[in-house]
Amino acid sequence: MSELLPLARRPMDGTGLLVLSSLLWLPQAWLLAWAVQSMADDRGMAPLWPLAAGVALLGAVRAACDALGTRRAHLQARAWLSTVRARVVQALAATSPMDRRRAASGQAASAVAEQAEAIVPWLSRYQTALWRVRLAPLLIALAVASQSWVAALILVLAAPLIPLFMAIVGWRAQAASQAQMVELGGMNAFLLDRLRGLSTLRALGAVDATARQLRASAESLRGRSMRVLRIAFLSSAVLELFSALGVAMVAVYVGFHLLGHLSFGSWGQAMSLGQALFVLLLAPSFFEPLRELSAVWHDRANGEAALEALAALGEGAQPLPGALSAPGPATGQACDLRLEQVLPQAPGSACSLAPVSLHVRPGEHVALWAPSGSGKSLLLAQVAGLLPVAQPGRIHIDGLQLDGESANRLRARMAWMGQSPHVFAGAVAANLTLGRQGRNPDELRQALVQAGLGQVAQARAGATLGEGGAGLSGGEIVRLALARLALSRDAGLLLADEPTAHLDPATAAQVTDALLQLARGRTLIVATHDARLAGAMHRVVRLAPAVAHEESAA
Repeated sequence: MSELLPLARRPMDGTGLLVLSSLLWLPQAWLLAWAVQSMADDRGMAPLWPLAAGVALLGAVRAACDALGTRRAHLQARAWLSTVRARVVQALAATSPMDRRRAASGQAASAVAEQAEAIVPWLSRYQTALWRVRLAPLLIALAVASQSWVAALILVLAAPLIPLFMAIVGWRAQAASQAQMVELGGMNAFLLDRLRGLSTLRALGAVDATARQLRASAESLRGRSMRVLRIAFLSSAVLELFSALGVAMVAVYVGFHLLGHLSFGSWGQAMSLGQALFVLLLAPSFFEPLRELSAVWHDRANGEAALEALAALGEGAQPLPGALSAPGPATGQACDLRLEQVLPQAPGSACSLAPVSLHVRPGEHVALWAPSGSGKSLLLAQVAGLLPVAQPGRIHIDGLQLDGESANRLRARMAWMGQSPHVFAGAVAANLTLGRQGRNPDELRQALVQAGLGQVAQARAGATLGEGGAGLSGGEIVRLALARLALSRDAGLLLADEPTAHLDPATAAQVTDALLQLARGRTLIVATHDARLAGAMHRVVRLAPAVAHEESAA
C-alpha cells in the first residue's frame, strides 16, 4: 500500500482546468480596471461595451473550467479509491484466516467502507487546491509587481506566514484525525462483536453493561471528533487573520499612493486609478488559493489517516500460502494425503502437539483425536493450505507437495467445513454458492436435501437469512455448512473441524450421518473429540504432546 501514496500526490485530471480558472481572473481584473479608468477619463459608454463583453465571456469560461475540472477530479478520485479498496480487499484475502493478529472484521469493514471515503475529498479538493497554491499566487504576484513592487512585496512577505502556521496546526490535525480513525474503528469492531453475541449477552444479563460500554465509546468518539473540528477552525482563523492583514496593508499603501503621500513603489511614475484598482482587485485573489487550501486542510489529515488505516489492515498478518497463484482443476477423485513431521502452529495461537506424521489413503475417513485446544484445528488448517508448514515438515496430496506455489491449485480439490460456520445476510442460495458460478436451482435443492434441510422452511434456496444465521437454529446452521460441502462435488478431500461441537446428541447424530453420506467415495478428515463421530470413521489418529500414534477404531 505504501506505493500508492506517491500516486495520490500526482495532479488530478482536472487540476489544469482549475488552475486556469483561477488565472483567468487576471484578464478579468484588467478589463474591469480599464473600464473604470475609461469612465474616469470621461471617454463615454462606447469603450465599455467591449470590455463588459470580455468580462462576461471570461466569466463564462471560468465557470466552465471550474465545473469541468471539479467533475474530472472527483471522478478520478473515485476511480483511485476503487483501486485502493480492491488492493486492500486483495491484501486481506491474501492473509491467513487462522491468524489471530488480523484486523477485526468490524474494524476492517469500517476502514474499507466508511473511513476510506475521506480519501475522495483529499484527492479531489486538497490536491487541486495545493496545485493552485503552487501556481496561482506566483503569477498573481508577478502581475501585481508589474504595477507596484511595494504591493507585490507586501503580498510576498505575508504569504509565507500562512503555510508556516497552517503546518504547525496541521501536524496536530493529522494526529487528531488518526486518533479519531482508531477510535471509530475500535467502536465499530466492538459494536459488531457485541451484536454477534447478543443472544449470549441476553442470557448472561449483560445487555445493560454492554450498553454502558457502547455509550462510553460513543462519548469518547464524540470528544475526538470535536477536537478535529476545533483544529480545523483554528487553521481557518490563522489564514483569515494574515490574509486580511495583507490585503489591508496593500489597500493602505495604494490609498496613500493615490493621494500622493507615498510616491515610491511604482515603476518611474505614479500609478493611475486603473492600475491601482487592478492591484486592489488582485490582492484578495492572491490569498484566495491559500484560503481554499485552508478550507480543505483537514481533508488532507483525514485522507492520509484513512490511507494509513487501510495500509495497516494487512500489515504483520500471516500470508495465505498460494493466495496469488491460479487455482487448478478439481477432478472429484478421492485424494491421497501424506503428512511428514508437520508441526501445528499459527501466529497468536498456542499448540501443544508434537510433529505429526500420517498417511491417509484415498477414500479413507480419519478422525483426528486430541483434547480441546491442543491444536487439531491448526493441523487441519495446514492440510487445507491455510497456514504454512514449517520445515522440515511436508504435506503431499496425490504426490504433489503443498507449498506456496501449489497451495491454491490443491485447495481447489478440497472442501472445508469450519467449526463455526458463518452465515451472511442474504438469500440461502447465496450462502450455499458463496459466489461460485454454474450452480442451478436443482443442485441447490438436492444439496439442502442431502444435508437434512429439505423440510426446513427457512432453508429454501430463495429464502432470506439474517446476519449470523438469524432464522436458523444452531444445528440447521451446521447442516447449511454440510450443504456447502454437498455443492463441492469436485472436491476429493473433505476437511471438517468439530462439526458436532455444541450440538445436542440427536442433532449430532443427524449431522454425522449426513457427513458420512456426503463423504462416500471421497477422503474425509475430521478434527473432533466426539466419541460417536470418531467411532464412525475408518481410523482414529490420536494426537498427543508426545509422538502421535494411531489406533484403529472398532
